[in-house]
Amino acid sequence: MEGFGNLVSVDWLKANCNHAKLIILDATISKVGGTSSEANINQIPNARFFDIKNAFSDVKARFPNTIPSEVQFETEAQRLGINNDSYIVVYDALGIYSSPRAWWLLKTFGHNNVAVLDGGLPEWEAQGYKTEKTHNLDYKPGNFTTKYNPSNVVYFESLEAISKDPDFTIIDARSKDRFTSKVAEPRAGLRSGTIPNSINLPYEAILDGNKLKSKEDLQLIFSTILKENQHLVFSCGSGITASILSLAATIIGYNNSVYDGSWTEYGTLKSLKMNQPNTWSKDELLAYILIFIAHSDLDETKKEKEYILSRVNKDVYNRVHEKFEEDNDYQSIQNIIEAVKSHDYYRNDFADLFADIKLMAFADGEMDQMEKAAYNLLKKILKA
Repeated sequence: MEGFGNLVSVDWLKANCNHAKLIILDATISKVGGTSSEANINQIPNARFFDIKNAFSDVKARFPNTIPSEVQFETEAQRLGINNDSYIVVYDALGIYSSPRAWWLLKTFGHNNVAVLDGGLPEWEAQGYKTEKTHNLDYKPGNFTTKYNPSNVVYFESLEAISKDPDFTIIDARSKDRFTSKVAEPRAGLRSGTIPNSINLPYEAILDGNKLKSKEDLQLIFSTILKENQHLVFSCGSGITASILSLAATIIGYNNSVYDGSWTEYGTLKSLKMNQPNTWSKDELLAYILIFIAHSDLDETKKEKEYILSRVNKDVYNRVHEKFEEDNDYQSIQNIIEAVKSHDYYRNDFADLFADIKLMAFADGEMDQMEKAAYNLLKKILKA
């Protein structure tokens, strides 16, 4: 079909919406974990609801939005009337948010004729094109057969090797504040942190309002943070917004995959392994360093503990403190060095880190000679 690619405009869709082989899919989910498009009053005419949260996820899996089995995907796709020769356009009611996840799933299970609607429903409505009330219909079963593409997906078991391989770069689509642990994760009970050696590119940075930025702008954004010929692995909270980056990277020619479990899986499975400093979150590292300084004079005061608890939550403090009590001074220094390397601190991060150390040390009114010595030792080691 002429003009059909990974991304199509609303004008293109309006001109081609009556094509016999074209299927329009509404892949809307809300940013706060909505399960369907039922809350949307309107849809693009003849759109079929692609239920990411239920029909196209393994709802029995431990983590949200887990990729379904080939059998499940094929069954649900056929139920929507999707054929092997269908041309599919996916959109969502937020512009570009969850539709790339549907695009990525379809590509992963072997349907290559799929495009995301640039700007989604908001852009369609902004151009004055007609909508209809949302409704669910039964469709003539399609003949789509899956052909799983393993290169599209990265699983937890591969992350450690990938994070150390210079031919790969892991890119996290979460906000900067979530990536740097300045704000808590929205999912209850999930710790903050990052995958070792990952870098941050918030998905909003590649959007221009409801639409994807131009190809030229995307090339500039990616080229400033990446080396040539790297394979990109995208992560986020639970695999939804990572797919937005995957769409952009595919459009400008980067080989890429999505880590399906994303931070929800990684942060959960790695959260209790304090014996591996390269897996510590920044909160865990900060707590360990502050506890190390506080104990340099063999006495962590009440005010010092209160300061540490103002910077990290109680669960982090408790598990880090337990680990610290197991270590001697040499082990503590080695742990700190290893954890700092895994987070690739830059100079401004060091400034923040040492400011925290001073504030904690002065919490009880003074920084004594032993604390000063430990402070200066850390500055010498970490800045070397």
